Amino acid sequence: MDPHRHGPTAPAPADDTDAVLAGVGPRLRALRTARGATLDQLSAETGISVSTLSRLESGQRRPALELLLPLARVHGVPLDELVGAPETGDPRVHLKAVAWRGGSILPLSRGGSGLQAFKHLIPASVPEGTPELRTHDGWDWLYVLKGRLRVVLGEHDLVLPAGEAAEFDTRTPHWFGRVGPGDVEFLSLFGRQGERMHVRAAPPGRFE
Repeated sequence: MDPHRHGPTAPAPADDTDAVLAGVGPRLRALRTARGATLDQLSAETGISVSTLSRLESGQRRPALELLLPLARVHGVPLDELVGAPETGDPRVHLKAVAWRGGSILPLSRGGSGLQAFKHLIPASVPEGTPELRTHDGWDWLYVLKGRLRVVLGEHDLVLPAGEAAEFDTRTPHWFGRVGPGDVEFLSLFGRQGERMHVRAAPPGRFE
C-alpha cells in the first residue's frame, strides 16, 4: 500500500453528491467550448459517442469514471477539476483513489496541460478480462511495479512483468489488465499528443 494514501473517509450525503454531479455537465461544456472543439471533434478524440457527450453536458447522463477519465485527459485537467473540488493552495498532491474496473486508480499529479501521473492497482480478485480496445489522442508510458500486466496494443499482445516498461501512441487501439496470480500495480504517465516520456540514462555505475 502507498504510505501517503489517506484512510477512508465518510461518504458525502446524497444531496451533496447530487449537487457535485450536477455541476459536471456545465464544466464539461465550458472546457470544450474554451478549446473551440465541437461534440464531433470531442467524440473522435475520446471514443465517446456524440449522443453520450451531449447527455453528459446537459446533465441527462450521470457521469461515470470510464467517461470522465478520457475527457479529463483530452481537456488536460485533473479529475478533481471536473467535479469542482476546491483548490487548497497546498503544493502536495492529496491522493484520492477512484474505483475503476474492480480496481483503483490513484492520481499522483494535479494534471493540467502537461504529463499526468497515475498509480493503478488491479487486485487478484478481478478476473482476467476480455480486451476491449480503445483509442484517444495522447502518449502513454507504463511501468509495472508488481505482478504481471497484459498489454494489448493493436496486433501485439504482450505480458509485462514487474520492472518492465512500455510506451505507445494512444491513437493505437489498446487495452491492459492483469494476468496470472496476484495483484498488479503499475504507474502510468499520460501526455497529450506529442508529449513523450524522456528517460536519461546515467553512465555505468553512477546513479542520480
